[in-house]
Formats: sequence, C-alpha cells, structure tokens
Amino acid sequence: MRRRLGGVWLPLITPFRDGEIDYVSYRRLIEHYLGTGIAGIVPLGTTGESPTIEEAEFEEMVARTVEYVAGRVPILVGVGGNYTKKVLHLLKLAEKYPIQGILSVCPYYNRPDQAGIYEHFRAISEATSLDIIIYNIPYRTGRNIENETIRSLAELPNVVGLKDSCGDIKPTMELLLDPPAEFSILTGEDVLYYLTLALGGDGGILASAHLATEGFVRVYEAMKANDHRTALADWRRLARFIPLLFKEPNPAPIKYCLKRLGLIESSETRLPLVEISAGLKARLDEALAELA
Repeated sequence: MRRRLGGVWLPLITPFRDGEIDYVSYRRLIEHYLGTGIAGIVPLGTTGESPTIEEAEFEEMVARTVEYVAGRVPILVGVGGNYTKKVLHLLKLAEKYPIQGILSVCPYYNRPDQAGIYEHFRAISEATSLDIIIYNIPYRTGRNIENETIRSLAELPNVVGLKDSCGDIKPTMELLLDPPAEFSILTGEDVLYYLTLALGGDGGILASAHLATEGFVRVYEAMKANDHRTALADWRRLARFIPLLFKEPNPAPIKYCLKRLGLIESSETRLPLVEISAGLKARLDEALAELA
C-alpha cells in the first residue's frame, strides 16, 4: 500500500546572508514551523531557490534539514531538473539521508513531449525506493503534464502523488473528481487551496503558509471534518493576502515578511532574484499588521 500524503506541507525558503546559506536562521524556521501543525516540510524546492543552490550546498542542506527536523515530520526534498542524468545524481546524494521522498518538477525549458516526460519520471522511479511527488507547473516549465500522463505515472509503485500547479481549473477539477487510486493530489496553487479540498484533494504544498501557518492548518482540519463554514471563515482571511506574496517573484516577498517577523536575519535572495519594491513592502506591512 502506498502512503497517502495530506495536510499542509511547507516548501521552505532558503535563508541567505552575505551570499551564504544562513543555517542559524534555517534552524529557527524549522523549529518555528514544527510547532504549527504542518504535515511535513519540503526543502530545496523552487521556493527554496533550488536553481541557485550549488551541489555541495544541496547535500549539506539535506543533512542539516534531517538533523534539525530530527524525525518530527516527514521530509520531501526538491530533486528536479531538465537533464535526467543530473537529477539521478542529485537523487543519490539525497538518498544518503533518512527522508520520505522527493518533489520533482517537470523538466523545464527543453519542453519534452508527454512520452519524454513519462520516461523522465520512470527513470527516476526505477532509480529509487523513495516516494516521488510529481510537480506540474507549466507556466514555469513550458510544458504541461497532461492528466493521461499523470495517470500512467501513478501506476508506478513509488509515484505517490502530485503537486498540482497546472494553472487551469478544468483539468485540475477533472483529475480531482476522478483521481488515480491511492494517489495524493496536493495543490501548489495557493489560491485554489480551499477549492482543492472541497473537491476531495489531499492538501497543499503552499509557499503562502510561511505566514499564518496555523490558519492554513485549521482550514484543512475543518474541511476534513466537513465543517465547511468554519473553514470558509478562516479561508476568507487567508485569501486576502495570498496574491500579495506573488505580486513579485517568489520567494522575495515571503522573505521580506519573514525578516519583518524576526524569523530570518536577512531577506537576501540570489540573482537573478532581487529585493522587492518599496510599494510592495508597504502593502505587505499592512497585511502583516492585519494578520497579527
């Protein structure tokens, strides 16, 4: 039997200071979020600026995450790319550590067809016994993973779920209403979190849940208890600030907020991402005051 994944999973930002990974802040973040009711964490995803992480940093991040989490929640490590051989190399580095699985994005830029996408993930599946969550985000990768391909991939024994950021409610709804057996569907479209749960989805891997984390958890718990009124009341409050976090490239707005909250020492990103605008800072300050 495959393990079902549900609840709120947090794709952690990678804090930087003076060009280096700030592990003091990183440990502080983990300790903070493990007290909020999240189901698990996802380091080294795109919210963690994975394209800018060096190979040596990658392995140290995995090792430190395992050390800091100390078995308290499951860990899915972001292991993806557009060169299958390189992805398999990173996978072997991650496999040295006791993690539950990986989150692996659809190959980007080279835009493989559906057969190429299937073969890419089949190669990953055959190379590991870890759980694999497929990440579909075509407006970043340039290629959608079609539902037929998702269903074929779901037949592989360790492909256990999907992070769905397809950006089109029609295929999302079709998949949610007729999901593969024992296959977890987690939204990565933060604004569709409530709707995904209402349609039978299992939860979300949500960058926005860096803020008001307990609120996202309450929405999940209320929906699973069929208390839609309570969930909707919480969701109305959360939904107002989510769009602000994506007005400028993720995760720069989230890092600004985390610095304001004292959870990280610096809002630094790595190029090509830059500091957010003064106008967005002002709007986020207002949002933080409302959430306090």
